Amino acid sequence: MLSPRLLMLRSAASLTTRSLSTGAVLKQGKVLDMAQVRNKLREIVGASTNWSDHQQALAERVSLLSLLAKSQNDLPAKRMKDSFIEVYLPLGSEPQLREKYLNFHNTVRFGRILEDLDSLAVLISYSHTYNSALKRSPLSIVTALVDKIDMRQHVIYPDCDIKFTGHVTWVGKSSIEAKMLMSQYHGGAYAPVLDATFVMVARDPENKRAAFVNPLTPDGPEEERLFQEGEANKSRRVELSTASLLKVAPTDDERKIVHSLFLNTLDTKTVSFRSRVLPPNSVWMEDAKMKGLEICHPEERNIFNRIFGGFLMRKAYELGWANACSYGGCRPSLVAVDDILFQKPVEIGSLLLLSSQVCYTQGRYIQVRVHSEVFDPLTQQHNTTNVFHYTFVSDCDVPNIIPKTYGESMLYLDGKRHFNQTVG
Repeated sequence: MLSPRLLMLRSAASLTTRSLSTGAVLKQGKVLDMAQVRNKLREIVGASTNWSDHQQALAERVSLLSLLAKSQNDLPAKRMKDSFIEVYLPLGSEPQLREKYLNFHNTVRFGRILEDLDSLAVLISYSHTYNSALKRSPLSIVTALVDKIDMRQHVIYPDCDIKFTGHVTWVGKSSIEAKMLMSQYHGGAYAPVLDATFVMVARDPENKRAAFVNPLTPDGPEEERLFQEGEANKSRRVELSTASLLKVAPTDDERKIVHSLFLNTLDTKTVSFRSRVLPPNSVWMEDAKMKGLEICHPEERNIFNRIFGGFLMRKAYELGWANACSYGGCRPSLVAVDDILFQKPVEIGSLLLLSSQVCYTQGRYIQVRVHSEVFDPLTQQHNTTNVFHYTFVSDCDVPNIIPKTYGESMLYLDGKRHFNQTVG
């Protein structure tokens, strides 16, 4: 049974038998695979497949500045079905494709799925903004936020075909919300695997300033519901940002939690604030970290010659998964991904530092936060680029994570907030 969020897509099934304006679905009902999705994106923006040509390609895109709309009112309104896309990943019918997606445990590498979802969200957004009068799009559409990915099942089979469907569900002045459903053919039918919500932003051809996108007109009560859900998502994000522990103090209940954790770690023999004792079946937060380093090569660039957001998500996920696996002592399953914020682009040639931290636990659940930053060896400066939040579940109860410092206590509370949004 399909997710209620995307039930309306079934009514647009006829779209899959014709050629969409963006080429998302080819003629004679032939649907794109992921390689064709990425090739189509290069075609839309005029990106070169050769790294040596990237400077010329960027210079050519500057000439598209004059094609940008001066106001959103200058752009025609679009409907949700205008951006509907269906893409297949034929793991069952094309065995040679499996190697890229297969992991040691004979399931699908979820990091690869994150890469595919990122590419699909970009193409959905370009489908919404398509203008038949233009040979190339003047817009640079990039991922701003992965709002939520909810897993509907933990096992993704490596030898069964996968189908992605999705479309735009909400639009602001320069931002676009795209919802996607991933399902897999198993047992004679397609069953939902995950729902994903991405927020994209449109910028000018040089990727420097915001650019207007086509408004969205809901058609019918189901589409109106989806649009209003997008409005609610925006309000929720603003509210969460306002209440961030980096900006305001914890609530009264949260302060009580922190103090209780502190009291539980005091050494009753010394009666000292500095003497701390780890409770049974617990791990200090400082001992639940894992780090990694990536040199960002041109091979991992996106269509705008910066590091592909899907690559960053894959690397962060794999580090977070390894950290959860090490912490719990067995292979964990992903429950949800939420609130992945893309703060700054990662340039090619950067040294990318990834730091994973188990920040909250409850029963069999492990909340992991992965922080990524670029390091400039010439200036010795560190700049945060992304923060990733993953919720995992283990096969058995895991040790309690215990903060020791005030900063760790804030990480603990932030992890608890993300966990409650996902599972609570």
